[in-house]
Amino acid sequence: MTQTASADVVIVGTGVVGVVVAEQLLDAGFSVLMLDAGPRVSRAEIVENFRNLPLGLKGSASSSYPPKPWAPHPMPSTGNPEDDYLQLEGPDAYAQTYIRYAGGSTWHWAGTCWRLTPDDMRLNSLYGVGRDWAFDYATLDPYYNLAEYSLGICGPSDPALQWPPQPRSRPYPMPHLPFSPGEDKFTRVMKEKLGYTNVPVAQARNSGMPYDDRPACCANNNCVPVCPIGAKYDAATALNRLEAKGAVILSNAVAHRIETGEGNRIEAVHYLDPERQSHRVTGNHFVVACNAIETPKLLLMSADSRNPNGIANSSDQVGRNMMDHPQLALTLTLDEPYWLGQGPVVNSGIMETSQGDFRAEHAGAYFRMNNFARNRYETFNALKTGKVGRALDEEIRRRTACTVNVVAAHEILPDPNNRLTLSANKDWLGLPKPHIYYDVGDYTRRSAEVYSMPIARRIAEAMGATEVKEPSAFAQSKHLMGSTIMGTDPANSVVDPDCRAYDHANLFLPGGGAMPSTACGNSTITMVALAFKAAEALIDQARRA
Repeated sequence: MTQTASADVVIVGTGVVGVVVAEQLLDAGFSVLMLDAGPRVSRAEIVENFRNLPLGLKGSASSSYPPKPWAPHPMPSTGNPEDDYLQLEGPDAYAQTYIRYAGGSTWHWAGTCWRLTPDDMRLNSLYGVGRDWAFDYATLDPYYNLAEYSLGICGPSDPALQWPPQPRSRPYPMPHLPFSPGEDKFTRVMKEKLGYTNVPVAQARNSGMPYDDRPACCANNNCVPVCPIGAKYDAATALNRLEAKGAVILSNAVAHRIETGEGNRIEAVHYLDPERQSHRVTGNHFVVACNAIETPKLLLMSADSRNPNGIANSSDQVGRNMMDHPQLALTLTLDEPYWLGQGPVVNSGIMETSQGDFRAEHAGAYFRMNNFARNRYETFNALKTGKVGRALDEEIRRRTACTVNVVAAHEILPDPNNRLTLSANKDWLGLPKPHIYYDVGDYTRRSAEVYSMPIARRIAEAMGATEVKEPSAFAQSKHLMGSTIMGTDPANSVVDPDCRAYDHANLFLPGGGAMPSTACGNSTITMVALAFKAAEALIDQARRA
């Protein structure tokens, strides 16, 4: 084992949460060392990977990011569950998609940035279900503002089109992107026939102007798996800036053990390199900012005599309360064309259906019509018809124009039985793979039965669907939440309101793992807001040390 380096603050993970925390620390004058398990690559390399994929894999978010042997991440299954990185069990599969590359999974996210509402943070107080947050919306609001200006988020200026529906304390840095013709039609149909308002998505994408040295969106419709021009925010775009400010960034460095010392303070992080050699990195403060799977995995792997259940786990809540946004996606064949695929892949949504007193009985849901270009999906369906030549070309065009994907994304309650543990199956480095038991629960299933699917069928009818393909089971949204849950009681939570571990005064665990509730909208903007809040607390603590 070698002693590699030391810094005031060591951060494990170079995704958006780690990057945000690092920049705040650097600007405050602290030295920062960052570790990432995966490689550091250029945008051109990812774009070329995507171009060379066969058509059948172009819809895969991960296939443009082949995992390194030392940094495996979920990929399309081989058919043998033991070969898969995620070892899944339970009524519903926690089949997530994320990548272990420098820059993290914002490489291939859609950029969607829905804020929570005040009610989303008080589920237990208002409806008697789930958990309340440790603070209110007014406390989180200024950190949301910081997140929006840091990532460069475009959004509507009209209060009637903003989410949540209350006065903003600061405008969006950029106006929202225009709707495609198909989205305009969807918006009109929803309002005229069902009374729903389809509002523009607030998203981390430059609209009509450069921002943060990134160009304006030019509507490639390739946000997933990669924005080819970098108009969409991804954390990889910040790494060079962090290095210019003094950060040391080590890629291909797989953190596998957190070391504790006197007073149960964290003293070091140990990592393995691609040659399986171990290295030790020391610091005064530590931040684990991987994701809600890799963070608890590292904490559990680091069990020692002081912490026999794992780091930060005296409450036995590390790895528990795994959450996401269980979704049901309907494919509709319509009697007239919508021609989707112009602009971002997600550009609008119906959020009002996520709120209401019904949440005492069942989950809310948010509805969107995905704006993915349909040709990559419908070509295969057209081929099944047996048509050839011009007839096949016309069939592909018809299906591309007249099929849409409508998604209902649900909230889920924290359940300690939805749990990540360490599998007996090992990866290339000999580290345990994540094992996850998962059940979306009756609260969410009841929503599908009595609420979300009936609404989805009304949406299909309003759009003039001639054929409706309904899903047979929930799919996952790849919004990793839970596993290091926040609370005010160390007996039933992992971190305090500043995402500081209750068990270790110099360890912070910001991000989606800390979230006590999910609401229905994508989680990244809330993760980033928590990163800003944690960074503020860490800086204050470090200055007083």
